[in-house]
Amino acid sequence: MLLLGEIDYFCENDINMAEHLMLGKAGEDAAVAYLEKNDYAIRHRNWRRGHLEIDIVAIKNNEIIFIEVKTRKDNDYGEPFEAVDAKKATRLMRAADTYIKLYELDHSIRFDILSVTGDGTNFEIEHIEEAFYPTTIKRL
Repeated sequence: MLLLGEIDYFCENDINMAEHLMLGKAGEDAAVAYLEKNDYAIRHRNWRRGHLEIDIVAIKNNEIIFIEVKTRKDNDYGEPFEAVDAKKATRLMRAADTYIKLYELDHSIRFDILSVTGDGTNFEIEHIEEAFYPTTIKRL
């Protein structure tokens, strides 16, 4: 049985999560608009295969770009791009490897991060090209 205070806690957490998801979606929409404005062609958004995920797959100058988008309301807890750690980079590289094999692509590739900061209507976007380089991924 939940107590009244616990119900308030769960409702507040649901609202915070909904706001977080809406901000993330708005940030990703802003990222796509930024990329298109800068002559990137979007191949896929939110591409998934099993547990693998790529936020944006784009192409420019015959190069496939795998893009991780990180959105935050402000920089109080650091820059959004700082949330892309080695573990996240490895997961993105594994997803990219699967994507390339699935679509039988033979292009040069790179990994970018779009660091998006704003309130849901106005965003500042920092584009970090070649944020990390592909490495050999051990299959366990």
